[in-house]
Amino acid sequence: MSTTQLRNIGPKSAAWLRQVGLRSAEDLVAVGAVQAFVKVKRAGFKPSLNLLYALEGALQDCHWHDVPEPRRQQLLAELETANAALPPARGRPVGGPVTTAFYGEAAESAEAPVDSDAPAVEDDGGNRFS
Repeated sequence: MSTTQLRNIGPKSAAWLRQVGLRSAEDLVAVGAVQAFVKVKRAGFKPSLNLLYALEGALQDCHWHDVPEPRRQQLLAELETANAALPPARGRPVGGPVTTAFYGEAAESAEAPVDSDAPAVEDDGGNRFS
């Protein structure tokens, strides 16, 4: 049985699962709902927690609304543990402090005395230039 035939799994979710290598119900059973969700998220897609509950509902053969609250809390705890065990995502680092550096002519004009008769212009960083 393909993932498109599973309960709670629509075409978009099925496409995400296929793209991360989960093409059948057996594949989903083998990795579980949490690991399947982590695979989809780590592949760069932006699933909501509804996908996690839908995957669990597919495994339990029930509607995702019917996944009991204690099981949802357990899934969230497992997801947090799984995310903590993963290395940080590659790409852009988390934003740090912002600094402004002037190079070349901009540095010279920033240090030069301001002519009081010339109109002052501010750039987006709040720096004044004459």
